[in-house]
Amino acid sequence: MKTLKDSNPGDRVSVVKLHGQGATKRRIMDMGITKGVQIFVRKVAPLGDPVQVTVRNYELSLRKADAEMIEIQ
Repeated sequence: MKTLKDSNPGDRVSVVKLHGQGATKRRIMDMGITKGVQIFVRKVAPLGDPVQVTVRNYELSLRKADAEMIEIQ
């Protein structure tokens, strides 16, 4: 299973599944990250936290813990 945390800058990935439960999963979905959406990884901080991505034509920064919940291909 590859997650968004494992991706590199410049990667264009597709969301396969969201892991997690309750409010955390709902918050990720409210940001526009849902199954099948395309994500472009813009930057990854030196220690991997945060990850800057483009989703649905807007930029978003995700914590490493949240990026681990997003399964990609």
